[in-house]
Amino acid sequence: MTRLRIALAQINPKVGDLEGNVAKICAAYDEAELAGCDIVAFPELAITGYPPEDLVLKPGFVADNLAALDRVAAHTQRCAAVVGYVASDRDLYNAAAVCVGGEVVGTYRKRLLPNYAVFDEARYFTAGDASDPYELYEIGGVKVGISICEDVWSPTGPLAQQAAGGAELNININGSPFHAGKSQARERMLATRAADASCALAYVNQVCGQDELVFDGGSMVFDADGNLVARAALLVEELLITDLVIEPVYRKRLLDPRGRRTDEQMRVVLISEQPVAHTAPLPARIVELPEADAELYDALVLGTRDYVLKNGFTDVVVALSGGIDSTIVACVAVDALGADHVHGVSMPSRYSSDHSKTDAADLAQKLGIDFFTIGIEPAFAAYLEMTAESFAGRAPDLTEENLQSRIRGTTLMALSNKFGWMVLTTGNKSEIAVGYFTIYGDSVGGYGVIKDVLKTRVYDLCRYVNRRDGRATINEHVITKPPSAELRPDQRDDQSLPPYEVLDPILALYVEDDRTAGEIIEMGHDEAIVRRITRLVDLNEYKRRQCPPGVRVSAKAFGKDRRLPITNGYRG
Repeated sequence: MTRLRIALAQINPKVGDLEGNVAKICAAYDEAELAGCDIVAFPELAITGYPPEDLVLKPGFVADNLAALDRVAAHTQRCAAVVGYVASDRDLYNAAAVCVGGEVVGTYRKRLLPNYAVFDEARYFTAGDASDPYELYEIGGVKVGISICEDVWSPTGPLAQQAAGGAELNININGSPFHAGKSQARERMLATRAADASCALAYVNQVCGQDELVFDGGSMVFDADGNLVARAALLVEELLITDLVIEPVYRKRLLDPRGRRTDEQMRVVLISEQPVAHTAPLPARIVELPEADAELYDALVLGTRDYVLKNGFTDVVVALSGGIDSTIVACVAVDALGADHVHGVSMPSRYSSDHSKTDAADLAQKLGIDFFTIGIEPAFAAYLEMTAESFAGRAPDLTEENLQSRIRGTTLMALSNKFGWMVLTTGNKSEIAVGYFTIYGDSVGGYGVIKDVLKTRVYDLCRYVNRRDGRATINEHVITKPPSAELRPDQRDDQSLPPYEVLDPILALYVEDDRTAGEIIEMGHDEAIVRRITRLVDLNEYKRRQCPPGVRVSAKAFGKDRRLPITNGYRG
């Protein structure tokens, strides 16, 4: 039996910030070294940040990334470090370097390159050559294999192959993006891989927002039976340090009914024959997973914070209408940036209800944010007068409704230009899906906080905020009143759309599950509603393409992982 002290550096890198990423890596390394760790692992492509996308097409960037790796390697001492970077040979590789004693002693190249959903790795990288023998690293007397993210998802992939060749521990480094419910599925998969291979498994994931993606951390360690030994928190930076007991597994492997593999080529690189001696083992740290609403909310906070701050902004402005959507966006913004950095503006028109104005003011007061009012009536009246002759003989319609929204969008951008505030848009996934928003109006802004949150889930999040705060931070009237854009007298959303309880399940099937209209109808949904809604989704692809990016929290969002043609004649 051997006791190995492992550190998993769940850091928040920034894509392209090589100097900043090196500083984070070195700081975490020093902490692991001081704690007497035998090995510390960093996330996938930690040097460059993940995903670096077309930055890797710049030879200068690749060269700078290699120089950054050299600086990290030179910083290492006794504790071995596994660091993700871009390797360059004839081609580019998503790689992990094993660094110790001031130098790089080995490299692993990712074997399985994902090219689905949000992943485009085949565009940039060549897979590690399966004909190359694997290297194992003897660290503290334990034979350690390396894998990168997707490699561990395959039951017959590198983890199984390395274990068959004698690996007792696999270090799996990741840039694994978040979506709701993924943490539980990921944990089940990793436990199965460890148990099937009879090999302990240490999984490290970055924690950050990168454009529309959120990476949730949740780094974990499993023993050779698939038991969870340690788990870091979700959605926060952390250095998870744990003592892992490595038991002999030959008996389990000898009795495996699948038989033993003896054909794997393995080279063993000796780093240290004995682990660091410690007087007492560390207590196990297994952080409980949050409830679904808290997890979703915290993902929105992380994605918003990192997008705003990493792009050089400090403050944001939100159009507070008194409605449910702008309410939750303001709450997220305050938790992401602090109340002093959030500015709410009410922009009432002749159709705005009194309760909408008071609900907006009440929320701003409870959140402690800057709040002011800019009435749009003068501009709206001027537009009506300006177009009166051209529109003569035509009744008011959607044109006049959209004018109000575009005036508000222009006003928000004026505030952004004048004060340097980023505009946070407030459209939810249900509205964006069917085009129930005004292009160049309420879609104007820098980031869509709830762009990937269906309307029914927005209500859930508002109730969660009140539960969490132990008070009515969000006025109950905001949650219970019928939703309305208030662009014409007595307007309600359900005059234009089915109730959201009917709409959202259809959208989930059509957008996230890629079901056809015919399949959704066969599941029991009303045919007329399904045909109308799926047609609206298809027709409004051009509008969505012009919306700002937003936090991805579902398995399929509008953006990187849903790429349908604008010109599209398929009806299903």
